[in-house]
Amino acid sequence: MTNKPIVLIQAGTAPDKIRKEVGDYPSWFCSALDLDLENLEIVRVFEGEVLPSPDPARAAIITGSFAMVTDRLLWSETTAQWIRDAMTVEMPLFGVCYGHQLMAHALGGRVGYHPAGQEIGCQEIRLLDSAAADPLLTGMPARFAAHLTHLQSVIDVPPGARVLAASDHDPHQIIRYGRQAISAQFHPEFDREICAAIVRLHADSVREEGGDPDALLAQITSTAEAKALLTRFVEQALGRPATRAGDTLTLP
Repeated sequence: MTNKPIVLIQAGTAPDKIRKEVGDYPSWFCSALDLDLENLEIVRVFEGEVLPSPDPARAAIITGSFAMVTDRLLWSETTAQWIRDAMTVEMPLFGVCYGHQLMAHALGGRVGYHPAGQEIGCQEIRLLDSAAADPLLTGMPARFAAHLTHLQSVIDVPPGARVLAASDHDPHQIIRYGRQAISAQFHPEFDREICAAIVRLHADSVREEGGDPDALLAQITSTAEAKALLTRFVEQALGRPATRAGDTLTLP
C-alpha cells in the first residue's frame, strides 16, 4: 500500500457563488503546485473526516476556511490537537490563512478579530530581518505582492515562534514555529481570478468599512513570489520537485 506524499487538510469549502466561478480549495492548491488531484490526500476535516497519523516523510498543507478559529468547532480543535502531534514528530506543515491561525492557536498563540477590520485584495508583504536566514524565504524579495482575505488574525504568536513577515494591516503575515512548520496569513494558492471573485463577494462589507472594492479589483496583480512559497515548501519537505502534473507521486 502506498501513501500520497502531500496531505491537504481542507478546513472548509468556498460559498456556492465562488465555487461556480473559480472552483474550491483543492483545485486552487493543485493549480498553484502544478499537481493533479490524485497526488494529494484530501482530508475534509470540516466534515469530520479523520486525519492520517502524522508522518515526517509526508507534508501537510492546512487550507483557509470561511469558519473562525475562535468558534473552536469540534473538527477545528481536533485538527489543532493533530497539529500538536505532528509537531512532535517534525512533520512538515504549511498553514494558510485559517490554517495559519489554527497553527498559532494550537501551539499556544492567541487568535481574534483584527481591530482594524478585514484585510482583503492584493497587498504588499514585507519580510522582516528575522527572515534573512530562513530556508524557505532565502532569495525572496524583501517586498512582494500577495492575495489576502481575512477577518481574524494571529494577535499573539506562540512562545518560541518567529515572525518573518508583516503587512501594513497585520504584523504576523508569516510565522515559523519550528524547523519543519511555517504558516502564512495570505493566500499563496490564489490567482487573480480567485482574488477578484473574493473581493466581489465581500464588496458590501468593504464599502461598510470605508473601502473601495472597485479600487481593490483594479489593484489585483499576479503574485508569483507568494505562490512560489508553496512549491518551495513541498520541494524542501519531500526533497524533490513538486511540479509534476500528470505524474503520480507516492511514498512507500
